[in-house]
Amino acid sequence: MTRLLLVRHGQSEWNALGRWQGQADPPLTDIGREQARQAGSVLGQFDAIFSSDLQRASETAAIISEILGIGPVVTDSDLQERCAGPWQGLTREEIEAGWPGALVSGDRPEGYELDHQVLTRVIDALNRITDKANSYENILVVTHGGVIYSIEGSAAVPMVRIPNLGGRWISFNDGEVALGKRVDLVGDGTTPDLL
Repeated sequence: MTRLLLVRHGQSEWNALGRWQGQADPPLTDIGREQARQAGSVLGQFDAIFSSDLQRASETAAIISEILGIGPVVTDSDLQERCAGPWQGLTREEIEAGWPGALVSGDRPEGYELDHQVLTRVIDALNRITDKANSYENILVVTHGGVIYSIEGSAAVPMVRIPNLGGRWISFNDGEVALGKRVDLVGDGTTPDLL
């Protein structure tokens, strides 16, 4: 069985500004690059590294890859964050002004990618990853919060914010996901329980 650690990218410029990114492509901040370096220093042995092709994830993966001495990083567009439709680039306050109550009610505008849509493409990506890396035991996947939330939601886990360089272990076999532990690779400065 293949184990994958799904990790959210480092802080991006829009994270720092509180803007919803969706599939927009802002770069990492210097803090985000430092978070990636810190994460690389506490991660153990991985056999391969995959990433979303959005630059905040792919740059995070490249930094970690160099530290761990694994690579090259293989990118896959199906690991991208959910499309947030007209909310991309807006702050929570701007969303509330334009769509009063929608954040609390769960109503989403046309063009917003729903969990089941995200999950379908992410499962396709995980199948491709495990097909390519079928002899590997531990694979690192640098992706986005919405991807991790969708996977957790499919297992009826309530949504709890995941920090930059936070992640979730999963086991993946024949299209079936089993959730493992959540980890925070930079949160408190201690080595996380990665097993």
